[in-house]
Amino acid sequence: MTVDKSVYVEKAASHFREGYNCAQSVLLAMQEFWNVENHLEPKVASAFGGGIGRRGSLCGALTGGVIAIGLKYGANKPIVEEREKAYSLALEFYNQFKKGCGGVLCRDLIGCDLTDPKELEGARNSNVFMDKCVHFIEKAIEILIDLE
Repeated sequence: MTVDKSVYVEKAASHFREGYNCAQSVLLAMQEFWNVENHLEPKVASAFGGGIGRRGSLCGALTGGVIAIGLKYGANKPIVEEREKAYSLALEFYNQFKKGCGGVLCRDLIGCDLTDPKELEGARNSNVFMDKCVHFIEKAIEILIDLE
């Protein structure tokens, strides 16, 4: 069965436009794609936006994807072997995201420091989130759908 990736790419972008952060948007779209239910999302991804609390660290689209991989392929037992598929997919996702987006750090990808109130305001005023972040969210979904 061939999946129309564009549907989930648009769902993720739509979640972001509605006001969810980048991590939440990726997680919500992939949860629907994989038909995995969990009462913790999008709440569990709330603090990952802006590169973990707006710190500019790992891009929220990337961390949201890793959370989604854990939701689908993670283990509920302390058995390393049961986590191997999640590790493998997370590494592949990370590598493809880095290659496809040109990096993994939020501050490098969007070109501003969101912990600085003036830069945060400038990013909002210049529409950097809709101009750049939507692209990273869409790319994350495309990569995740093709993983496995």
